[in-house]
Amino acid sequence: MSHFPYQSALIIGAGAGISAALARQLLERQVRVGLVARDADRLNALADDIGAFAFQADAADPGQIAAAFAAADAAIGVPDIVVYNPSARARGSLLELDPAQVEQAIKVTAFGGFLAVQQAARRMVPKGQGAILLTGATASWKGYAHSAAFAMGKFALRGLAQSAARELGPKGVHVAHFIVDGRVRSAAGQPSKGDEDHTLDPDAIAQSYVSTLLQPRSAWSQEIDLRPWTESF
Repeated sequence: MSHFPYQSALIIGAGAGISAALARQLLERQVRVGLVARDADRLNALADDIGAFAFQADAADPGQIAAAFAAADAAIGVPDIVVYNPSARARGSLLELDPAQVEQAIKVTAFGGFLAVQQAARRMVPKGQGAILLTGATASWKGYAHSAAFAMGKFALRGLAQSAARELGPKGVHVAHFIVDGRVRSAAGQPSKGDEDHTLDPDAIAQSYVSTLLQPRSAWSQEIDLRPWTESF
C-alpha cells in the first residue's frame, strides 16, 4: 500500500453511504477518523460499527461546528483531512416554496460548508498541509425544476470550493470538489436488481476520494465528476 500522507480525518454529515465507505477506507490506512452528524443515535451506531469517533453537531450552526472541531482536536488530533457531505432539499414550485425551508436548505448545504472550510483552514494553513473535500451533486452545475433550493446550495458550495482552492492551494492545502452525478446506492456493494449499471457504488466513490488525497501537489485536481458509465451528461 502506498504511503498515505494524512493521519486524521473529520467527516461532516456522516451516514451509511459515501461517508461510511470513505471512513472505512481511511481507517484501513491507519487514519484516525471522526464522524460528525446531527442524529446522535445513527451517528453513534455507525461510529461503533466501523471504529471511529462520534461528534454530534448541526452542520449549519457556527458554535456547534466549532465545538465539534475542538472535540476532534482532542480525540483524534488536529484533522488534516476534512470532508463536508451534508445537504438539504426543499422541493416544490417556486410559487409555493416556504422561504424558511429554502433558507434552511441553503444554510445546511452551503453555509455549513463555509463553516467547515473555515475551521479546517485555520488548522491547516499554519502547518502548510491538509486536504478539504466537498461533496457536490448534479445540481452543482445544472438546476432542475422544483429543485431551486438544492441547486442554489450546491452552486454556492461549488463556488466556495473554487475560491478556497485558489486561496488555500498556494498555502499547501488541497481543496477538491466532487460532483456526484447520479443516484448513490443505499448500501455499499448491494445494488438493487437492475441498478448495477445505473447507480454509484459508495465504495467506488470513496476510492476516488482517496485517490485524490494521494495526488502529488504538482498535479492536484480541484474538481472531479463521478457518474455511472450509463449516465447521460
